[in-house]
Amino acid sequence: MKPNILLVEDEEAIALPLRDRLHNAGYAIEIASDGLIALERASTAAFQLILLDIQLPGKNGIDICRDLRQRGIQTPILMLTAFGETTDKILGLKIGADDYLTKPFDQAELLARIEALLRRATPPPSTMLSFGPIRIDSRAAQVFFKGQPVPLSAREFQLLCYFAANPGKLLSREELLRDVWSYDPGVSTRTVDVHVGWLRQKFEEDPKQPQLFITRIGLGYLFLPPDADIVKTT
Repeated sequence: MKPNILLVEDEEAIALPLRDRLHNAGYAIEIASDGLIALERASTAAFQLILLDIQLPGKNGIDICRDLRQRGIQTPILMLTAFGETTDKILGLKIGADDYLTKPFDQAELLARIEALLRRATPPPSTMLSFGPIRIDSRAAQVFFKGQPVPLSAREFQLLCYFAANPGKLLSREELLRDVWSYDPGVSTRTVDVHVGWLRQKFEEDPKQPQLFITRIGLGYLFLPPDADIVKTT
């Protein structure tokens, strides 16, 4: 079955050629040119990925992304931002977008980003991991802290799972960017630090003095589980 992508773009000059390019690459594409329609479709239909422009009639992309995450919809979202709109990029990632591209973008890069997001969104084997008060249900892509569900963006969930697979191991930013974000070596970005900060806000008793997600200045991060015995069940 072809991966189903919702393309939210109101400019036909962009949407139609992009639809054709993605169709030729093997994807099923649905176009929504209005923000309200896009929110309704993304909330009720099964999509594997959402390509989401920010400037839209009816409802902008930032609000759509926020509403989807608040509704518990974790479909990967790749936001399309205008050149130089740094605030939009930061806000989009903060409210749950998984990646972004700046217009105008190279279609080959877009296809690579789509492939990476779809690959990371593939459900892992049925496994339950427990680290003290943290429980990760990989089949349902759900995380619980002290028995309560914790809403995470797809990227936050992927980063947490990567830490959980490497407890006590020092992980460099370059390694995390390569394995979680699929970025090429040498990419300069603070996205790892930002996402680790968000995990601390959700799982640390005192995010300013973290005990779980530890920084090793100049080296990277490590995840220190609160108990030595890692419970793994299938």
